[in-house]
Amino acid sequence: MRKRLSPRTIRALKPGKDGIRHGDVVMDDITPNFGVRVLGTNEKPAWSFVVVTRFPGSSNPVRAAVAPFVFDARDERVAAESLRKARSKARTWINLIEEGRDPRIEEARRRQAEEQRRLTEIRRGAMTFGAIAEAFVAEKLPSERRAAHVEREIRTEFKGWWNMPIGDITRDDVRQVISAKARKAPAAARNILGHAKRVFSWAIEAWDVEEKRKRYDIETSPAADIKPKSIVGEKVARDRLLNDDEVFAFWRAITRMKYPVKQTYQMLALTGCRLSEVAEARWSEFHPVVRTAIRRRDANPIGWNQFDKEQLVWTIPASRMKGKNGKAKPHVVPLTHDVLRILESLPVFAGGDFLFSYSGGRKPAAVSTDNKNLIDARMLLTLRAIARKRGDDPATVELEPWVNHDLRRVVRSGLSSLKIADHVAEAVLAHVRPGIAGTYDRHSYIDEKRDALIAWGAKLRSIAEPAPASSNVVRFGAKP
Repeated sequence: MRKRLSPRTIRALKPGKDGIRHGDVVMDDITPNFGVRVLGTNEKPAWSFVVVTRFPGSSNPVRAAVAPFVFDARDERVAAESLRKARSKARTWINLIEEGRDPRIEEARRRQAEEQRRLTEIRRGAMTFGAIAEAFVAEKLPSERRAAHVEREIRTEFKGWWNMPIGDITRDDVRQVISAKARKAPAAARNILGHAKRVFSWAIEAWDVEEKRKRYDIETSPAADIKPKSIVGEKVARDRLLNDDEVFAFWRAITRMKYPVKQTYQMLALTGCRLSEVAEARWSEFHPVVRTAIRRRDANPIGWNQFDKEQLVWTIPASRMKGKNGKAKPHVVPLTHDVLRILESLPVFAGGDFLFSYSGGRKPAAVSTDNKNLIDARMLLTLRAIARKRGDDPATVELEPWVNHDLRRVVRSGLSSLKIADHVAEAVLAHVRPGIAGTYDRHSYIDEKRDALIAWGAKLRSIAEPAPASSNVVRFGAKP
């Protein structure tokens, strides 16, 4: 049977007696070898498009379904569009058959190629630097002391690579990032290069246990043979020490900063701790009675003299302390009144544990380069004002570059100037004593460290907030 097929004509076709098993085919009188097979029952007819012809390698005509396979009679527009597409594909099939190619085999090859392209795109997406860096951060960093800091630097410094396939990143790309950082912060550039080397090396060695193969198709690291000194220069041991005028300018600058930058830097200067140790401090590291007192505080200062000294400590766990091969130890920081007053000023978040946070205590806040640059700018203004007051030319005053870690040198040098015993001063900074003394002397020096930090707080106060000669006022953090 042959008819000019249209949506109306197709809807009128009913299956024959054997329609359920074989179906009747009605050929189209417009498109050669193209027709509709009628299946189902009179109550529930179903129609599908077919090509009826002798395929390559076949001696007899064969019916073969051609997509779109199903004719939808419920919607006139959809029905007309499906008929148009089926006719177009039937013509394509006939042309292929005339060329001696089986369209069914060609269709299978095309689907296979499309699937391969899809898998390639998926794999390519998984092979971007960003995807691999996310896996590195999630799998490698959690157990490390400076995990949050390293993660921030990876996300910040390598953000231009995030959507690049890792195999497309070249040695020149790495050098460009490190060189740009070295112009402003040579020491930080060394760290950034180290992060790059670690991510690439980890990607090379990453193993997929389930599939028993390398996880990523990367064999070499573009950062492997880059030497820090070729970009940054020779590593020079830092000996930068802020003088009294600079300490005064520093304290004046940070007191004008907002939470949490202000309090972070104040605690750095008062305790001699490392930046990560302060910036990532948690309330759970303090004695419960201290946490409770701060949580329930009112407008009046807390009478810390009423608490036992054993309760007024901050215990930084070994997991956050510096140390190689699992040799890091917890560090107990005695809480002086200067530090306790800072803790009193902090918000206590209901949903998070971090002292210094922009996310309600859920994540620690980063002390950004912008924060440090603003502190430097304010310090320079103060130093020039001091020069002007002395009668010097303020235009000649410059602030020698310094880094946050230099504050530890300020504290250590200050302790020496106060005649604090070396072993106590080293204990304040959580330095391990060398040799036999470090092996056998397990004394914690808590009381000695407390006295040292109280003395240092008073000295810092005398430099940073000198009281007028005629005044009996004691400034920040004085004992009540």
